[in-house]
Amino acid sequence: MADQHANNRFADEATVEPDHIVRARAHALELGAAPVSPAVGAQCAVIAAASQALNIVEIGTGAGVSGLWLLHGSPRATLTTIDNEPEHLGAARKAFADAKVPPARARFITGRASEVLPRMNEASYDIVLVDADPEGVIEYVEHGLRLVRAGGTVLVPRVLAGGAVADPVRRDPVTSAYRSLIQETQASPAVIGALSIVGEGLLQLTTRPSE
Repeated sequence: MADQHANNRFADEATVEPDHIVRARAHALELGAAPVSPAVGAQCAVIAAASQALNIVEIGTGAGVSGLWLLHGSPRATLTTIDNEPEHLGAARKAFADAKVPPARARFITGRASEVLPRMNEASYDIVLVDADPEGVIEYVEHGLRLVRAGGTVLVPRVLAGGAVADPVRRDPVTSAYRSLIQETQASPAVIGALSIVGEGLLQLTTRPSE
């Protein structure tokens, strides 16, 4: 466990975070928004760049940190960010403006994801990042898999729940939901899944094209 903490600390410290994301992170922490770690943000940026993402949805803004990382990887993308906290969305809007993200490349939706996602067009997005309401993670991932195009990717940070998922004694609803999500998607023929243990963990699910 000590080795893992050391690895995580090294990965975060080795990640060079752009100045505008550093500022957004500081503001997010002031608000108590719990943004993704630098190492996880960098992984999201790599996936966005590798997939040449043009349409991205994130559920939970982290006050702008995760969205800025995604746009760092794919600066031509349009990002739709959904959050139930107007203050967090306001912080994200300011962070995007400070980073000189063109207004046309960011759409901010205030509301509960469970109410917003069913109204969004399926198979229309390259990436969906799920980082809100751990109690609803399975529902949100199901929506995410519906919303991404064939070959699109759903990203789920914090999926290791601070080490709780690896502890077989932990049976609380959130831990059980994350554990089930990992196990079921790893066994699913509909997606290619990978679990990164850097930072708070990142589950990556890329949909297979239908045959």
